[in-house]
Amino acid sequence: MKLSDNMQGALLMSASMAGFALNDASLKFVGADLGIFQSIFLRGIFAVFLIGSFTYFSGAFKTLPPRPDLGRIGLRSLAEIGATLAFLTALYHMPLANITAILQTLPLTIALAAAVFFGEPMGRRRIMAIAAGFVGVLIIIRPGAESFNVFALLGLVAVAFVTVRDLSARRLSPNVSSLFVAFVAAFAIMITGGIGLLLTQNWTTPSLFELGILAMAGCFLFVGYYCSVATMRIGEVAVVTPFRYSIMLWAMMLGWLIFGDIPDSWTIIGMMIIVGSGIFTMWRE
Repeated sequence: MKLSDNMQGALLMSASMAGFALNDASLKFVGADLGIFQSIFLRGIFAVFLIGSFTYFSGAFKTLPPRPDLGRIGLRSLAEIGATLAFLTALYHMPLANITAILQTLPLTIALAAAVFFGEPMGRRRIMAIAAGFVGVLIIIRPGAESFNVFALLGLVAVAFVTVRDLSARRLSPNVSSLFVAFVAAFAIMITGGIGLLLTQNWTTPSLFELGILAMAGCFLFVGYYCSVATMRIGEVAVVTPFRYSIMLWAMMLGWLIFGDIPDSWTIIGMMIIVGSGIFTMWRE
């Protein structure tokens, strides 16, 4: 039976979120021994090879984007680097589900930033949804409470960087290859990991098991990138986009199975508020 475009888009979005969650869990698993820079450098080697191969065979390397688009790609890649460093630092010190939930405010921050910088319309209901989403974040991080984790603030920094990244991508010309953009970002992060490793860390010889985990992380990252691009070209955006929140199920399951993290009731309430606010915002779109 042939699946409808919306069903294919929903499945691709769910696969994308699974890829990103499995990548995050893999890096958190090996990061304690290898450190952030060595982890993203070694993962970057595998990711650059995979993404670069697909980019090459798609012909995206044959023609470079025009200069204005190259500038936007450069800005997007810098924002990707900042987001990766902030997110992974927070990830190494927080439960996987908590930091993943904070990142789910992105539809809200992107809508807010688009209204501020691009003059996109924003009604009273959308403002209320954005405010509710940030209330959900405050419930999760609970500043001032005994359980407060200062690294949660880095999660908010990562949200700011990803917002810049996605708004930069919005300004790209339609004929710019998404695979080329993803390759540049993956290459930039790999180089950042290598430079950080040389300047701040001592090399730790990884075991074959750790290399295998990082190779899988590179594959998971590629699945996340590729499916997130493909899903936007299949089906209706309003139908497939809410499936991005399936990453919360993966994050909670992986956090419990691998790290023994179980979200408390307040964290779950905050997650539900963020997800509800995001779905409402996308419905209003």
